[in-house]
Amino acid sequence: MKYMEIIRILSEGLDAGQIKIDESMSKHTTFKIGGGADVFVMPRNAEQLNYIVKACRDTGLPYFLLGNGSNLLVSDKGIRGVVISFCDMNNIELLEDNRIYAGSGALLPQVSKFAAKHSLRGLEFAEGIPGSVGGGVIMNAGAYEGEIAQVFETAQIIDKECQLRSVDNAGMNFSYRKSAAQTESHIITSVIFKLNFGDSGAIAEKMSRLRRQRTDKQPLNMPSAGSAFKRPPGRFAGKLIMDAGLRGFSIGAAQVSEKHCGFIVNTGGATCADVIALIEHVRNVVNDKFGIMLEPEVKTVGEL
Repeated sequence: MKYMEIIRILSEGLDAGQIKIDESMSKHTTFKIGGGADVFVMPRNAEQLNYIVKACRDTGLPYFLLGNGSNLLVSDKGIRGVVISFCDMNNIELLEDNRIYAGSGALLPQVSKFAAKHSLRGLEFAEGIPGSVGGGVIMNAGAYEGEIAQVFETAQIIDKECQLRSVDNAGMNFSYRKSAAQTESHIITSVIFKLNFGDSGAIAEKMSRLRRQRTDKQPLNMPSAGSAFKRPPGRFAGKLIMDAGLRGFSIGAAQVSEKHCGFIVNTGGATCADVIALIEHVRNVVNDKFGIMLEPEVKTVGEL
């Protein structure tokens, strides 16, 4: 009955094409793994997003916020409740004073390229991060000595009381792979980045160099969720896994990448269960050999 009620409420505020039933999550994650979402909704702006969140809270149904699905492992049984996808909240605009507006569903590489097109530097590091702006802010995404905190000015958010308001850099309380958006359960609707004017040639060269580094070192041609494990203090997860003799080790169709041992890849038809079993095996072997228990970077969601 609750699902009929939520679909009725959502249909009053959204177009029919914005609502899908039993949508396969394998279509919406970079791992290409996951069962169906009971209800899958695609808001186009902050007001529609707030409408959906309120509807879920009023009906008591759980909801899950989906960016690019680049660090997710979704259960083979799927996700119960409502999945809210930001894929249509992806506008990118040039503002005054070297600032860029980006919807939370815009992809970080797209924003990075947009900045480069307008000779703005500061987001080069994001060119190869396969996540969304909203997800990037929540986890203070970073690479190659750059991170979101360095270029973040303000974000529009929906808070716990379903109020739309702005949060500045200080209020976001950024730290390594964390932010107040994560600890306070803020929902990011859009972000303004503050950048610096630079030489377009130098910006393009830096982005090209970082792109080559990623392509040379990471298995970008295979489905994965990026780095499978967080970096332990003073060590590198990939090297620990390699030194433990696990390069290429597989369970089902989930494999420790032969190109970069910090990645777990889907060689074709891998299940969530395959990946979970492989993660646990890697953690146990590395802990047995080196006394270090690796912490997964990948977030597992859904009915397990």
